[in-house]
Amino acid sequence: MALLLGVDTGGTYTDAVLLRDESVVVASAKSLTTKHDLGVGIGGAIEAVLKESGVDPSEVAMASLSTTLATNALVEGQGGRVALVYIGFKERDLDTHGLRDALKGDPALVIAGGHDHAGGQAEPLDIQALKRFLETHKDVSAFAVAAQFATRNPAHELQAAALISEVTGAPVSASHQLSAKLNGPKRAMTAVLNARLIGMIDGLIASAQGTLKRLGIDAPLMVVRGDGALIGADMARERPIETILSGPAASIVGARWLTGADHALVSDIGGTTTDIAVLRDGRPAIDPMGAQVGPYRTMVEAVAMRTHGLGGDSEVHFIGSGLRGGVTLGPRRVVPVSLVALDAPDVVHAALDAQMRAAVPGEYDGRFVRAVKGLRRDGLGAREEALLERIGGGVLPMGHALKNRIEAQALKRLVERGLVQIAALTPSDASHALGRVDVWDVEAAKKALCLMGRRRTGAGDRLAPEQDVMAQIVIDQLTHQTALALLETAFAEEAESFGLPPADLARHVLTQRGLQGHRGLLRIEVGLNLPIVGLGASAMSYYPAVGERLGCEAILPQHGGVANAIGAVVGRVTMRRQGTVTAPSEGRYRVHFETGPEDYADSAAALGALEDHLRAQALADAQGSGAEDIHIHATRDIKSVEAEAREVFIEAVITVEASGRPRIAA
Repeated sequence: MALLLGVDTGGTYTDAVLLRDESVVVASAKSLTTKHDLGVGIGGAIEAVLKESGVDPSEVAMASLSTTLATNALVEGQGGRVALVYIGFKERDLDTHGLRDALKGDPALVIAGGHDHAGGQAEPLDIQALKRFLETHKDVSAFAVAAQFATRNPAHELQAAALISEVTGAPVSASHQLSAKLNGPKRAMTAVLNARLIGMIDGLIASAQGTLKRLGIDAPLMVVRGDGALIGADMARERPIETILSGPAASIVGARWLTGADHALVSDIGGTTTDIAVLRDGRPAIDPMGAQVGPYRTMVEAVAMRTHGLGGDSEVHFIGSGLRGGVTLGPRRVVPVSLVALDAPDVVHAALDAQMRAAVPGEYDGRFVRAVKGLRRDGLGAREEALLERIGGGVLPMGHALKNRIEAQALKRLVERGLVQIAALTPSDASHALGRVDVWDVEAAKKALCLMGRRRTGAGDRLAPEQDVMAQIVIDQLTHQTALALLETAFAEEAESFGLPPADLARHVLTQRGLQGHRGLLRIEVGLNLPIVGLGASAMSYYPAVGERLGCEAILPQHGGVANAIGAVVGRVTMRRQGTVTAPSEGRYRVHFETGPEDYADSAAALGALEDHLRAQALADAQGSGAEDIHIHATRDIKSVEAEAREVFIEAVITVEASGRPRIAA
């Protein structure tokens, strides 16, 4: 009877679970995620689950890892410093397609080159311009390369990537290796985000493998992809973008395993995000447009999921406008005050006490900063360097760190690079103050709530007279925003259109009055017509109220707090390869291989050659990821038109899928 270990590394907690023969949960455990050294948190969770189960580490036959780190990094705008080499496009395309925003000030080079839709060279690649660029940009952590029509002929991407590796030694993310589809700007976006995540995911996998070895677990390590399938650790290192939505996808697989639900809205609340997907006939849908996380639309195949910057550690923002005032949550994750107080109790409590004694509330009340150790500081300006030095190695009240408003922008850049963390009031603090949770510093949470409650509304009144009232305001806001997120997903997935964007429909006055059961001349009723499966460590605290608000059943399964770790070990290895055949002229059929286009005189021969090639690639990928008992399935999407009473071939796309169970160590 094989023991399987699932681990999920989230923004706040790292979860571990042991399953026996994919049917019985033996034990589960949690440990705080340690961003400065991920191996500490991973090791803590695994050691705890081994201790609880009493099993010998040598009995573990397979380990699998899911993570929300890539998703969180993109939502929060974090990641390594990268450079984009954009071949055959125009400078203005960087702005038109959002690449400039995604680069966040990181360098980009637009040079001549690229191919046409048939795979022929449009212009020679400007090698000299690339060499000059590389000589002045050796300080980036990774490069992204995207060339026009690279999926029809990747020669220029391969040439540029080889030169970058030779000159800089840095990792290179080539767009044609991430997607076989057209749409160069979207492939470029995917390549940029992939490059930004390389260092983070490589560090995570290295930490996980080192921890397994240290604990005496000699088992293969798998990683969950964004569509819920498993891939080998080496492939995840090369293509970390495929791990966006990894944690949420694993949660959906785990939710199905835990509940057996066929039709439901699955909502997973973590520290940083709430991830929502629709379960139909027991399976999550794959997003045909490519995964979207935060503002970014990628070409990564992933579950059709809406990710909202709303979680237990979302920052609480004061709304001073209007007579009543109020709060809103997110989208940024911060360290809860009750948690940072565990690391520096004297500093945190002294600052909170001083702020409470002040006659009027201060701009930075209840807010702290701390540097994240061990990360690269390449490309920082003088102001950012000075601010990092001032923060030092401990926790510092934000008001002591920032000397003027200009430095607030420097702090923002440091947070985006992941070099500094902000601590502030969160729903987790509110839960501690209300007695729902008791794992961190409750008194620090209460003081932070008092400071928020002192703020004045537009009418001149205090937002909340007591800390418990303030805590309930925060929790009620979490319920409200969670309900909005679920309604938005339901409207988006509804078969009928209601004439407005889903976000507008969720917030529409008729929807909101219907949730309240309006009774006047009109009777308005609104609710969800299927249950919610609430997942995440805090779901038990928050989701009963959400289900009540939406008039539906809230299913809160046992072990729902580690559904992601469970999903990490009950999934399958699935590899997909896709290729295209075009017809550049009558009687000529062009197969677009990764090595370049090849022409055939017969369509059947061209299609057969491509399918054989894709089958061999998909099989090799699956075997390389440790799959066994592999089944291969191929589909052909052939487009043709009738002209002069005969069928004319236009294009064909072949997709091959190889799927099997991960190999279990003997």
